[in-house]
Amino acid sequence: MNPSESIDQLIGKLTDWRGKTFASIRKSILEADREIIEEWKWMGSPVWSRDGMIAVADAHKGKVKLTFVHGASIPDPDGLFNAGLEGNARRAIDFFEGDRINDRALKNLVRAAIDFNQSKLKKKASANTRTKAEKG
Repeated sequence: MNPSESIDQLIGKLTDWRGKTFASIRKSILEADREIIEEWKWMGSPVWSRDGMIAVADAHKGKVKLTFVHGASIPDPDGLFNAGLEGNARRAIDFFEGDRINDRALKNLVRAAIDFNQSKLKKKASANTRTKAEKG
């Protein structure tokens, strides 16, 4: 089973509000950028990546948690982050029953995470180029 099928299966098993919420979050993430890749990690967690990990989602008893791996480093002008604010790197959004998903703001957050990942790659490439030039 590929990662997307595993995510489909997970959502299908969530027969309450969490399944619908999870499906909506996933749809927003995938619509934010067509090059996002779905992965299945850590014994059963959906992960979305582009040029590095963007976010991981998990369904808990009373919430759906979407954790941005580098959330502390990306702008959140709409104030979506409401959990994990004390961490050095990660930030999360806890969705509870009845919460409305701000699709536009979530897509902007995903794009900001992609921009962050791409800037890290550019810095790494630039550092590698300098190192090669110094050795040359």
